[in-house]
Amino acid sequence: PCPVHHLWHEDKGFRKNIILNRSLAAAKGRYLVLTDADCIPHPRFVEDHASLAQPGFWVQGRRSYLDAAASASLKVGESIPTFRLLLSGQLTGAAKAFRLPFPVIRCDTAQRGIIGCNMAMWRDDLLAVNGWDEEYEGWGLGEDSDIGSRLYHLGRPRKFVYGRAILYHLHHPILGRDHLPKSQARLAETLRTKKIRCLRGVNQYVESNQAG
Repeated sequence: PCPVHHLWHEDKGFRKNIILNRSLAAAKGRYLVLTDADCIPHPRFVEDHASLAQPGFWVQGRRSYLDAAASASLKVGESIPTFRLLLSGQLTGAAKAFRLPFPVIRCDTAQRGIIGCNMAMWRDDLLAVNGWDEEYEGWGLGEDSDIGSRLYHLGRPRKFVYGRAILYHLHHPILGRDHLPKSQARLAETLRTKKIRCLRGVNQYVESNQAG
């Protein structure tokens, strides 16, 4: 059995990095698998991530997208009919939708394809970069790319994986991205300076946890 510890904070807009840092501070495991609430993992998602874990690397999985009709039709406990949804055009990203007998793995330090809904990282590495940068507001750029970049600067390349750690992303309305210019500038500064540690990160919660 796996004990479940549910962390919650008040809904004040998109504050993903804050709850990720709080979760990192509370986590007891050495290796953390990360996903989002708008995603459905393959039954072997955690098993796959565990098998891909390797010191000195972090892992980036992929995700395919379910359209609105497919997302609304899913029922708890039922398997996702991947082939049927692909044929009907209700699932996009065929190359990312199937678990393969052997995974395709590329090790790199590229910016492209850094997505926070399907990651796995060593807790010590996350603490070394001070977790997620809470200066980022909103979604779509920076909240994920920034921590991936700082792990690269720490000397931790990623294992970019196809065919394992499969994830299906549910359809939902898209929030605005008025914050984007500010996020772009902040990420550019992280890349230019090869920053490793952010200022407003997990240290706020690790220190309070230790004090408590």
